[in-house]
Amino acid sequence: MPITKTTGRQAVTLGRQERDVLYAVGCGLRDDEIATALAIPEEAVAGHLARILAALGLRDRAAAIVHAFDCGLVAPGRGPRRQTTSPLGTSPLGTSPLAAGPPPPAGAARHTPGPRLRISVLGPLRAWRDGQPLDLGHLRQQAVLAALALCLGRSVSRQELTDGVWGEEPPNTNVVPVYIYRLRKALHAGGGPDSVIERDRSGYRLLPGAVGVDVARVEELVTAAGAAERAGDLAEAVRACAQALGLFRGEPLAGQPGPFAELERLRLTERRIVIVQRKLDWQLRLGQHAEAIAELSALAVAQPLNEPVAAMLMRALYLSGRQGDALTVYDRVRRRLADDLGVSPGRLLRHTHRTILRGDDIRLGLTGTTR
Repeated sequence: MPITKTTGRQAVTLGRQERDVLYAVGCGLRDDEIATALAIPEEAVAGHLARILAALGLRDRAAAIVHAFDCGLVAPGRGPRRQTTSPLGTSPLGTSPLAAGPPPPAGAARHTPGPRLRISVLGPLRAWRDGQPLDLGHLRQQAVLAALALCLGRSVSRQELTDGVWGEEPPNTNVVPVYIYRLRKALHAGGGPDSVIERDRSGYRLLPGAVGVDVARVEELVTAAGAAERAGDLAEAVRACAQALGLFRGEPLAGQPGPFAELERLRLTERRIVIVQRKLDWQLRLGQHAEAIAELSALAVAQPLNEPVAAMLMRALYLSGRQGDALTVYDRVRRRLADDLGVSPGRLLRHTHRTILRGDDIRLGLTGTTR
């Protein structure tokens, strides 16, 4: 079927060989690969591409790839939408490895991917298939994947991805489909025929069950920790939290560009602090005061205005027989609050301070976490 585009009042129709070149460009082939597949000189490929861009009003090769997607010529991750055999009985790209067959008919059973794909955003973005690291391309392309991974379970529109990755400086062309196409190839290296990135009417999403994302695993472990606490098994709660914290490999989304990554970086950093506080509070309730002091001290340095952390550190020091050190922590935080924020310590910190001064049993009814 001819590929057409209406420009003003005139409908532009591509010839057969130009359609084949556009198809090959959409599949990601280089000019030399297209020349080999179509048995034409490489200079002829460049000439066809120049005519395609001019006829369709496209500015560059990336725009041609997007057009191949939009007009239905190529279905990224599933091969071409049209049949692989032309009316003459030959494939439009000969034996090209990218000239895959059409997608399965509606309702057909999908092939379940074999090796599991894992994506980590709790540090620099990384992905592995069957334990082997994958090349995710340049940073903007990675940022698109990060957005899909952090929106697991729902579709993300092109506009959301553009706004989240580029902010107020969007690209001149709609490159999101190009990045999706490349990510599908990268994530499916060595896998089966189906893509782990699905497109629906709302946008793009990672297929449920096909991808393991470390953030989702963290929340599973935190939920298990809460269940263990309710069952009275604080040791198991501490273990689950420690396992969740072990999934953090540094600053979340380190180096990723765009407003979406920046907001998620802040959210995930705060989430880690909350999980640390829960674990340390349970350790104090288990009587593991000395074990908690080192981690609490480091957290207090990183979060000098965090009053719940300061209160827990004071408790741990006091219960370890270090009353003077506990009161020193209070004085230090009180001064920082006054100098930086112009406020006095809150109720929790004041109550902890008074209890230590009186020498009361600080273990009764005191917790320092944010749930």
